[in-house]
Amino acid sequence: MIKRIVFITLFLVANCAFAQLKMQGVVKDSLGVSLELANVIAINQETKTLQSYGITDQNGRFQISLSKNSNYSIQVSYVGMKTVTENISTQEEDLTKDFVLQTDNVLDAVELTYEMPVTIKGDTLVYNADSFKNGSERKLEDVLEKLPGVEINDSGQIEVEGNVVTKLMVNGKDFFDGDTKLATKNIPSNAVDKVQVLRNYSEVSQLSGVTNNQDNYAINIKLKEGKENFWFGNITASAGASPEDELYLVQPKLFYYSPKFSINFLGDLNNTGELALTRRDIRSFGGGFRAPSRSSGTSIDLGDNSLNFLTSQANALEIKNKMAATNFSYSPNKALDISGFAILNSNRTLSKEVNFVQYTDSDLGIPDETTEQTSNESSDQGLLKLSAAYKPNVNNQLDYDVLGRFSKDVQDQNLLSSVVGNTSQLDNVTPFSINQNINYYYTLNESNIFAFEAQHLIKNEDPFYNAVLLNDPENNDDADDDAFDSTAEAMGFDASFDNYDLGQDRLVKSNQLDAKLDYYYILNSKSNINFTLGTILSKQEFNSNIFQFLDDGTEFEPTPTFNDGLAKNDTDYNFTDVYLGTHYTLKSGKFTIIPGFSIHSYGNKNSQFGETYKDNFVKFLPDFETIIQFKKSESLTLRYSMQNNFTDITKLAEGLVFNNYSSIQFGESELQNALSHKVNLVYRSFNLFNYTNVFARLSYNKNIDQIRGLTNFENVIRTSTFFNSNFADESVSASGRIQRTFGKLRAGLTTGFNYSKINQFIQDRQSVNENITQTYTPELRTNFTEAPNIRLRYRYSVSNNNQGTSSTKFVTNAPSIDFDAYIWKSLTFKTDYTYTNQDSGTQPAQSFQTWDASLAYRKNEDSKWEYEIKATNLLNIDSRVTNSATNLSVLNSETFIQPRFVTFRVRYEL
Repeated sequence: MIKRIVFITLFLVANCAFAQLKMQGVVKDSLGVSLELANVIAINQETKTLQSYGITDQNGRFQISLSKNSNYSIQVSYVGMKTVTENISTQEEDLTKDFVLQTDNVLDAVELTYEMPVTIKGDTLVYNADSFKNGSERKLEDVLEKLPGVEINDSGQIEVEGNVVTKLMVNGKDFFDGDTKLATKNIPSNAVDKVQVLRNYSEVSQLSGVTNNQDNYAINIKLKEGKENFWFGNITASAGASPEDELYLVQPKLFYYSPKFSINFLGDLNNTGELALTRRDIRSFGGGFRAPSRSSGTSIDLGDNSLNFLTSQANALEIKNKMAATNFSYSPNKALDISGFAILNSNRTLSKEVNFVQYTDSDLGIPDETTEQTSNESSDQGLLKLSAAYKPNVNNQLDYDVLGRFSKDVQDQNLLSSVVGNTSQLDNVTPFSINQNINYYYTLNESNIFAFEAQHLIKNEDPFYNAVLLNDPENNDDADDDAFDSTAEAMGFDASFDNYDLGQDRLVKSNQLDAKLDYYYILNSKSNINFTLGTILSKQEFNSNIFQFLDDGTEFEPTPTFNDGLAKNDTDYNFTDVYLGTHYTLKSGKFTIIPGFSIHSYGNKNSQFGETYKDNFVKFLPDFETIIQFKKSESLTLRYSMQNNFTDITKLAEGLVFNNYSSIQFGESELQNALSHKVNLVYRSFNLFNYTNVFARLSYNKNIDQIRGLTNFENVIRTSTFFNSNFADESVSASGRIQRTFGKLRAGLTTGFNYSKINQFIQDRQSVNENITQTYTPELRTNFTEAPNIRLRYRYSVSNNNQGTSSTKFVTNAPSIDFDAYIWKSLTFKTDYTYTNQDSGTQPAQSFQTWDASLAYRKNEDSKWEYEIKATNLLNIDSRVTNSATNLSVLNSETFIQPRFVTFRVRYEL
């Protein structure tokens, strides 16, 4: 059936292509000056529909595709000019026709019957959503992935010209600021009128002319008329069956917008594994916060002590989820905007994974290991954000934001190891953080602008770890009988019991202030100079304690026979950075040149075990940026920066810490910062003359004095500490995407290349780990309005790993097909299929398949009710297999997934 669908669709595309011809020409004004960005549309006189469109390039040229032997009305328009309409008839050959537009002195707006699918207004791309719909769309994501130049990546994020979009608005109001997935997966497609892509986006209009916003992209969704001042959205209810459980799903999605007030509510209750936000999404949900020091040249890591769950929620045996999210905005007057959101998410997950770990260097003496893990995971997460923006006039703007985050995560694991035996583990953590942000922007006059930005973060993390390992007290001297005995002896544990019941408490408190004051002096229309005075003040406290639960319920605190017997931590770490920076911006023709530097005065101090370690120094950090703007939609950017990287407190703390029973670490109090050199080259081109979108990025990174681990193994139990390596680590990455539209067919190619060289230190030996990964993803997709649509993709990936004295190679082939059809204006059929094959060259190739499908019925496009049958994992695949390599080992992993689910759904549109 899949082959038939592919053949029929390709036949339709080929037939459509051969039946078309090209019309081209030049658009000028009455003085003979070529007009760039003039709109040309062709309306089929028989069907009365828009068949083709084009936008002129910098030379006024256009080209559009028309059908042979047809009649068209050609409309040519340009801002401030009278629209020209002319009827033409095509025959069998291409046409060439020029147009001359006259100045329009009439102030009345001209009402156009047909809208351009894509228009350019300065730095804004405006897509007319209806021009790309065929009726099978249900949510915003279905519309966005059909727009030229816009991509939905594998993580569900929106990408424009290679940049991830983190800000999405609806009618100019923030929609859950800091993430776009809630919008793409929940806003109904039938409410979308226009999609505005805002390039060079600046949230502060006063700074738009003096700051470089080339990497800042935002999207604004304009709602259709009639959606304001009325509730809209939908409610979906579903029931079904699986081999073990009854399935359920309830998802209300409600929206209300008015000029002054908006509120949205998203609910989710299901056990089908369909998640609007995963645990990882919520942890990385930034709320729109950006550190004031992001471009200062200083990077300080506060660490992450959250749980590392066994698998991602896309690969789980069972998932039960509850979510409630609301977002609001209120504008009591033109000067004040108040907004915020709240997200509560609760899920329960059952995971199972079988791994085979083969250590690459046989000289290390580390045995290969097979593990089988099952995990019961629960996570309750909450986010709350409130924001206020006060702008009494064009010269003043005051912003305040506060974001609170809390969670309660528990993971109960059982692990069976071919080396260590059976182990049960329990992790839990209840962290919270409060992040506050205050900004003030003041324009004194045309030449002087001031900007103050400050951010304060409080974060508490309290992970608890417990592991129970089997022990034979009669064979504690025989390492072959009990792989953990030698580690237990070194740790000072009591080996006289039938198991080792190990526990560890940790508490990490972080308090950081990041603030800066910018002064911009406008020299003239082509240049300005910026002075920055900033500071980062950071304080961290780290306490940890390793102990053993005895059979009588008491706690025994061991004294290790190594690391000076330190099994506890009580460490304070203070970091200060006071810096002064300056940048000069010069625009000359196509060039924008921004040289700059910053001078930093650093102070480090950590106190532990009665000793204090200090490090104070001054550092000069240069940076440079050049932008070449070839055309309005084509640019090349070169950036260089030098950056100081500082570690978190856990790598400084000298006492022993359990990452888990098989990974023990202790820090080094005298660690220094690492220095990195970064070079980026970015090319962007969005050409609506020939419907071509190109993006390419090349990056080089070199780390000097990088903090590296010094690891030693006892069986599969590793003990690691840290030091500043004298060997530089390097990485080179390149990525690119090219799209080209040919009538109703869009072709694309996405590529990626990454090379990294890391110096590793294992069993007191230094070796170099090199990794080269290449990925190529060609794609073909159609965009018919009346016929079925198809997307064909093929992902080919090669990963070569040279690890010390050994090497590995993985080859992945993954063809996929997506098909959707809107039939008889009432039936919507969708299906997607992927075949993944992985080959290491030494072991038999492994593969798995995924196939989902749905069939929905609604009486017509205006019907309130829709009925749908949806099936996931149609082939009832038990597991997914992946191969990967690290700097130590090669991993073969089998992750078990949910079985075939079939559900019946009812959706009601408000």
